[in-house]
Amino acid sequence: MKVAAQRTLPASPETVWRVLVDWETQPRWMKDASAVRVLGARREGAGVRLAVRTRVFHVPLFTEELEVTGWEPASAMVIEHRSFIRGTGRWELRRVNDGTEFRWSEEVSLPVPVLGELALLVYRPFLRHMMRGALDGLAAYAGSVET
Repeated sequence: MKVAAQRTLPASPETVWRVLVDWETQPRWMKDASAVRVLGARREGAGVRLAVRTRVFHVPLFTEELEVTGWEPASAMVIEHRSFIRGTGRWELRRVNDGTEFRWSEEVSLPVPVLGELALLVYRPFLRHMMRGALDGLAAYAGSVET
């Protein structure tokens, strides 16, 4: 299943990037994440591993393991879902006027034939809503820390 959202943010790509990679503060703007912690000493670049306590319908249900596999500072990041949910998320940043066009796409699957696909079809509208809400939160948060 593929889902995408985009938004223009009132901050430079450099500021947005700093907000994105301040891993532990992501729950301030990404409301489906109740906690984020870095696994290991690496905090930058491909190979960063994260444990994200994830909410589903506002209830913290599971901890998802993620790994950064693409890293282009202030431009793009690719993150692989490495637990029950499988797939790839991509964040792309592009300077526009006094801000940043932010594009977020997720291509995910569940490792349960047929039933997993059906579950994702039901979950898709919620995921799209969550992504749009996170972009609204990111716009407010990144705009408040713009330097």
